[in-house]
Amino acid sequence: MRLTLRQLQLFCAVARTGSTSAAAEAVALSQSATSAALNELESVLGARLFDRVGRRLVLNDSGRALLPDALSVLARAQAIEDGFGGDGAPRIRLRLAASTTVGNYLLPGLIARLRRQLPQAGLDVWIGNTLGVCQSVAAFDADLGLIEGPCHMPELSVLDWCRDELIVVAAPHHPLAAAAARAPLTVRQLRPAPWLLREPGSGTREAVEHALLPHLQQVRAEITLGSSEAIKNAVAEGLGISCLSRVLVQDLLASGRLRELPTTLPAMERSLALVHRRERQLSAALERFVGVCREAAAPGAGGPGAGT
Repeated sequence: MRLTLRQLQLFCAVARTGSTSAAAEAVALSQSATSAALNELESVLGARLFDRVGRRLVLNDSGRALLPDALSVLARAQAIEDGFGGDGAPRIRLRLAASTTVGNYLLPGLIARLRRQLPQAGLDVWIGNTLGVCQSVAAFDADLGLIEGPCHMPELSVLDWCRDELIVVAAPHHPLAAAAARAPLTVRQLRPAPWLLREPGSGTREAVEHALLPHLQQVRAEITLGSSEAIKNAVAEGLGISCLSRVLVQDLLASGRLRELPTTLPAMERSLALVHRRERQLSAALERFVGVCREAAAPGAGGPGAGT
C-alpha cells in the first residue's frame, strides 16, 4: 500500500487549518515536509484534493469525498494505539461528548454505573450544546455523543434512549405564578409572556420551540442565555418564565425558589439520544456504556428515565 497514515494526518490538518504552514505547525512538522506529503498523497490518488482560494487551500469535490474516510482511518488507528499501554496490556479510554443538561445532571450517574462494571475505564468528557456535540462526533473528536435535541447530520446514527419531561416554571412572585395558582394558564396568558430561552443550536431551545410554537405561534425571547443553569436562576430572580427539563429544575422546585406553572398545553417531553458515526463500529466498552444508559432509563431503575 502506498497510502500512509502520515499523509492522511497531514491532509486532515490542511483541511482543518486551510494552509500547509498552519497544518505543519499543528503537527510539529516543517512546511516543506507537509507540502511534500500532500503532493505524494495527491499523486498516489491521481487527484487534486484542494483548490487555492487567495492564500487558503479549500477542499474540492475529491477532497470532501476523502475527508470522512481519512478521519475514520485516523480515528481507528488512534484507538488501536490508545488501546494498549506500554506493557502491551489493553486499556480502555472513552471519549464522550454531552449536551449541557445531560452532561451536568445525568452523565455523572451513568459514569458511576459504568465504573462499577468497568473500573479500569478512563473517560474524557466534553460538554457543550447539542449542535457542538454532533459536530464533535462527526469530526471523530468524540466516540459517542449524548444529546437532548434533534440531530440533523446524516452521517450520524441516532439512538433514542430516554424520555425527558419539560415543564413551564416561574419565580413564586411572578404574576403568572399567582394566576396559575387559581387555574391552569391558557395560551392567551402564555403568548405575551417574556420567555428566557437557550441560544440557537441548543437542543433545549429546539425542543422548547417544537413543543410551544404549534400552540403559541410565537415565543417572545426576552433573554437568551447560553446555559440552562443560568436560565433557571434568572427565572428564579423573576426575569421571565421558561420551559425547562424537570431534571434540571427539581432542586429549585424543592427549595421553593421556582414554581411549576400548570397550563392547558399538552404534556411536553423530548427524547434524549445517543449519536455516533454510522461507519464506526462501537467497541465492547462503548457497547457496555450504551447498555448502562438503557438500563438507567428503564422503568423502576431509578435513573434518568425515572419520573420523566
